[in-house]
Amino acid sequence: MMISKTYNPDVLSCLANLSSDEVFTPPELVNKILDLLPKDIWKDRNITFLDPNVKTGVFLREIVKRLDNGLENKIPHKLKRIDHIFKKQIYGVSVSELTALLSRRSVYCSKKANGKYSICDTFNNEDGNIIYERLEHIWEKGKCKYCGGNEGVYARGEEFESYAYQFIHKENPEKLFNMRFDVIIGNPPYQLDTGGSGRQAKPIYHKFISQAKKLSPRYLIMVIPARWYAGGFGLDDFRHEMLNDKRIKHLVDFENASDIFPGVDIAGGVCYFLWERDYEGDCTVTSTYNGTRVSLNRSLNEFNIFVRQSKAIPIIRKIVEKNKPSNKYLNDVVSSIKPFGLPTNYKPISKGIPCRFIQKVGLGFADKRDVIDTKNLLNKWKLLIPKAPIAGQTDFSRPIRFYHNKNCLISKPGECCTESWIVACSFDTKKEVERFKSYLFTKIVRFLILQTTISQDVNRKNFCFVPDLGKYKEIFTDEMLIKKWSITKNEWEYINSRILKTKLDSDG
Repeated sequence: MMISKTYNPDVLSCLANLSSDEVFTPPELVNKILDLLPKDIWKDRNITFLDPNVKTGVFLREIVKRLDNGLENKIPHKLKRIDHIFKKQIYGVSVSELTALLSRRSVYCSKKANGKYSICDTFNNEDGNIIYERLEHIWEKGKCKYCGGNEGVYARGEEFESYAYQFIHKENPEKLFNMRFDVIIGNPPYQLDTGGSGRQAKPIYHKFISQAKKLSPRYLIMVIPARWYAGGFGLDDFRHEMLNDKRIKHLVDFENASDIFPGVDIAGGVCYFLWERDYEGDCTVTSTYNGTRVSLNRSLNEFNIFVRQSKAIPIIRKIVEKNKPSNKYLNDVVSSIKPFGLPTNYKPISKGIPCRFIQKVGLGFADKRDVIDTKNLLNKWKLLIPKAPIAGQTDFSRPIRFYHNKNCLISKPGECCTESWIVACSFDTKKEVERFKSYLFTKIVRFLILQTTISQDVNRKNFCFVPDLGKYKEIFTDEMLIKKWSITKNEWEYINSRILKTKLDSDG
């Protein structure tokens, strides 16, 4: 006897993403996010919701389900309840014409809100409360004044999508529906192509958050990349604002984006947060690592760079306390990027100052007139470390090596380098550099660097938790640092699990 089973998947869990920048949100994730909101709001017939960046309508759809259940006693008639929810409580601004049609189909069960098959009878227009208006960028000196998009990339005619998102291209977002909202929630587009070298992209998700705050909602929830933790590329002000905002009540972090967006690779991972207008206090930070969740109630601005792993906080606090007599750290020792003023694409010449280029070029020569040595590094022994020591690794939930003998080198007096390298230290003798190198290669030091790292690039600011020991008179080991900083057995086991082993063998 054959038994047949019907599999009826949720269509919104089966959609392919438009790109890694416009990621569809799975229904399962949406419901975990909605669980952050107070339960009593689902029984409130007057509360309003806005998704300012609708792609599939999944947030609005799941909100409707909860309101439908919560308002059953207050509006017993099913059709009247549905009409009230759709007309008075949920609103969306779509990111494109295509996603507007998709969203109306998933929310109203019809591509037209007033269509024959729409489950809502209250609208007299096709859009309902899910709107889309094609806008054009406003160019100022080749950049859009609202989103920073590149005119050479996005000024391309009406036959192409403009990516001038309504919510952030309006001076006053309140005028979209001529109202304010109690809850603003969504998963905004992450970035725009700048047209620059190396396919650089400009983050824009923070602009959706800033615009949402102008509406002063009671609650704001968004899913965004975690790259803002360390700032950079236009995110420094946003990082400072987020870390010092006491209204952020919950922050849920994922080092591996595919944990919540299957098959999606987002360098540095993703997070979502709950911002509550009338709350002021510490934040409950939940870190997700290899399937485990660790939560800690803490102040986001304890450090200048957000430390995503709650388990790392006690270790950092301990080391910072032990280092208080000197209060010196390696971010004041490691050089800035482009330590000799030479870019990565600098062309070697046949004769001049010995110069270390990218590894496939090796040792060549630079024109003396192009070399800038304001820090007096040129005539010292130096440890050169790569600008991108973890190139290619985007999943930070896996152990990381950072530095090893195959990607670091000791540079002689008289040698310079291009931007591919950073000068980790400079001393009068090679022995001092070798001892510093042994310190850098310990797992504990590399673990401290990891806590500030959110992309493949590592620069001087990522060394802000690593104590500067001043003089390096011996070869360092993890055993020495465990004793020096009173690292416990459990803390060492955690450190050891996060950093790959490296050998301190000869430079060859």
